[in-house]
Amino acid sequence: MTRTLQVYEETFPIAGSFTISRGSRTEIHVIVAEISDGAYRGRGECVPYSHYGESMASVRRQIEGMTPLISAGGSRTILDQALGPGAARNALDCALFDLEAKMTGQRAWDLADLAPPPDLLTAFTLSLDSPENMAKTAQSSKDRPLLKLKLGGAGDPERVEAVRHAAPGVRLIVDANEAWAPDMVLPFSAALAKFGVELIEQPLPRGGDQMLSDCPHPVPICADESCHVSADLDRLAGRYDLVNVKLDKSGGLTEGLILVREAKRRGFGVMVGCMLGTSLAMAPATLLASMADYVDLDGPLLLATDRDAALVYRDGYVARPTPELWG
Repeated sequence: MTRTLQVYEETFPIAGSFTISRGSRTEIHVIVAEISDGAYRGRGECVPYSHYGESMASVRRQIEGMTPLISAGGSRTILDQALGPGAARNALDCALFDLEAKMTGQRAWDLADLAPPPDLLTAFTLSLDSPENMAKTAQSSKDRPLLKLKLGGAGDPERVEAVRHAAPGVRLIVDANEAWAPDMVLPFSAALAKFGVELIEQPLPRGGDQMLSDCPHPVPICADESCHVSADLDRLAGRYDLVNVKLDKSGGLTEGLILVREAKRRGFGVMVGCMLGTSLAMAPATLLASMADYVDLDGPLLLATDRDAALVYRDGYVARPTPELWG
């Protein structure tokens, strides 16, 4: 039977606001691809990201442009050849995974030759703010095992110090979102090491991170904006200790699996992260996260509302998805 493709857009409010070095927002806009064979349907969610040249309109056009391929029963492998990495391919790839799981009565991890994901410890993100305000937020979140602090450049050591004093027992990782200057890397990482920070994510802009090859850093550094697909790993070797794998960057679970496995083979540590999204976006990433050193899949916790059959978060851990949600 011919498969049909439906594409629709949705908006979800954020609980309060979410702020990083590039700006602040109070809601998210997502695109869902839904593929049906008449008896079963598979869904995938993506978040177009303007920092990577994407918009809601451009990503929707890309997804809808794959209608002939989907209608003809095209596989995930064919999709990867027909469409480049990014949010559009992610939505379609995850929808195909979901559809195949439902058609075969298997779970998506069986299709990927993985063990069922265990409950996963996930970071909880604190938005960029003043040291005082971040300390207040950390105080209210101090029962969470792992906090991820959004940083912004000048004043970052003071932000981390304030959070550490407010939540002395939590593990800390930080994400600068490309906001540091090269001369900040060594002194800031030395300062953050004193506060027990375990990981610094993307301190320098993508394309401006060459100096990391020769810069000593007491805290491991993770590539995010600098790493999208497995082909990026050659360029990152010697600069970064870990890579952050996000499905909206890799263009889906198919390439995400390749990236994780190849990164680990080459000796990189792995973080599995997310854009701000609902449980439908996080669900496929839980398969990758079972192989990761760090997990940052807290997107739904930052939203005011989530989907039906949402992922279950408890005591800092996220459980694997039910078939009603995905996979």
